Amino acid sequence: MSVLLELAGITRRFGGLRAVSGVDLAVAQGEIIGLIGPNGAGKTTLVNVITGVHPASAGTVRFGGKDVTGQKPWQAARRGIARTFQIVQPFPEMTVLENVTAAALFASAASYGGEAEGAAMEELRFVGLADVAARRASALTLAMRKRLELAKGLAMKPRLLLLDEVNAGLNAAEIDQALALIRAIAARGITILIIEHLMKVVLNLCSRIVVLHHGELIASGDPQSIVKDPRVIQAYLGRRYAPASS
Repeated sequence: MSVLLELAGITRRFGGLRAVSGVDLAVAQGEIIGLIGPNGAGKTTLVNVITGVHPASAGTVRFGGKDVTGQKPWQAARRGIARTFQIVQPFPEMTVLENVTAAALFASAASYGGEAEGAAMEELRFVGLADVAARRASALTLAMRKRLELAKGLAMKPRLLLLDEVNAGLNAAEIDQALALIRAIAARGITILIIEHLMKVVLNLCSRIVVLHHGELIASGDPQSIVKDPRVIQAYLGRRYAPASS
């Protein structure tokens, strides 16, 4: 498979704090990669660098074979990089349909008018929110707002979708529904990088897991090798995984 996203020596500093340090990562087209690590490990910061929210202090970002280091968020969106946010914040007074339409327009994935609304409605059907398209976003449950975030990302017609804690706050049944939806997204040929704390999700969903600790990438591999890695057990998973490594 061809490499879609390539990070080389990515570092991000905030004053004297090095939030991300020298991260190298290659993501192949069609992969579902899990990004895990303790709170404060630099996971969201790394996604922010990829999407242009924060410029890299050092290193390069390549997407689709092109150097996109220093791109702005709107440029990332129009190149085919979409993301969701850990704290879901739709435009509360806009309808569900208007929220998704705005995302399509932001990424220039559709023209103004009926084309943009049509594209938005297609994604609302896909995520199961078509019946609440006319409802204000502020009236949605948390699980529905999470699906709205996915619809907004999909309306941008991404090649790469970055998911930040998309399952946080959901119950077991809602997580199972979210997993099925993410698999359906991947089946459309969209590459996925997911930040996730729930190991059940990562182990069942991802073909590869990468682990950050203190801003550094300490491990990368298939799920079974990751849960047996002593560095990962010590830094993140804890002793409950120690028997599996023996």
